[in-house]
Amino acid sequence: MTTRLHPAPAGPQKPPMRTGPALRVVHETGAVDLAAAEDAAAAFLHALGIPTDSESLRGTPGRMARAYAELFSPRPFDLTTFPNDEGYDELVLARSIPVRSVCEHHLLPFVGTAHVGYLPGTRILGLSKLARVVEHFACRPQVQERLTKQVADWLQAHLDPKGVGVVIEAEHTCMTLRGVQATGSRTMTSTLLGILREDARSRAEFLALTGLPT
Repeated sequence: MTTRLHPAPAGPQKPPMRTGPALRVVHETGAVDLAAAEDAAAAFLHALGIPTDSESLRGTPGRMARAYAELFSPRPFDLTTFPNDEGYDELVLARSIPVRSVCEHHLLPFVGTAHVGYLPGTRILGLSKLARVVEHFACRPQVQERLTKQVADWLQAHLDPKGVGVVIEAEHTCMTLRGVQATGSRTMTSTLLGILREDARSRAEFLALTGLPT
C-alpha cells in the first residue's frame, strides 16, 4: 500500500485566511469485492463449525465483509498548511486523538489514543489534520510500532518542522481476548524526531504535556 499525493484543485481564496499548499492524500488499495468477501466470510465461519442458516446469523458474513472494508478504508483529505507568520516556535500538541486499527497478525482490533505534536518551522498545520494523518495510517492491517513511526515520519517529511513527537497508547484485543488474556493491559509506543529527540529539555516538555512520565 502506498500514499499518493496530488495537488489540491485550485479554488477561490477567502480573505483574511491564508492557505498554504494543500496536498490531496489518497490511500491506494486494491478494488473491494464485497460479494467475494462475503462468500469468504461465510466459508470461514463454516470452517469453524458456525452455521449461518439461522435468522440471526444469516446476514453475518455480509456484515463482516462490510465491517472490515470500513476498517481498511481511510477517508481522503487535504493536508492544508499555513505560513507561520508570527514565528511561533513552541510545541503544538493534539492530545488523545482516537486510534482504531486492526492487528495484522490476528486481524483483531486495537484501540486507544495518540498524542501528536510538532515544533513548527516555516509553516503550521491545520489542527484537524493531525488526527487525519493518524486515521490515514491506522486504517489498514497494522502493528502499533509501525503506525507510530509512520505518522511521525510522514509529518516530518511533509511539514518540515523542527521536531515531531508521536506517542500511542492502545489496548490490543489479540492480547486481552485470546492467548495470554492480559485484560486491561495497554501498549505504549513513541517516536521522537528532530529537536524533540536530540534536546533533553524539549523531549521532557513534550512527554510532560502528553501526561507521560519523563
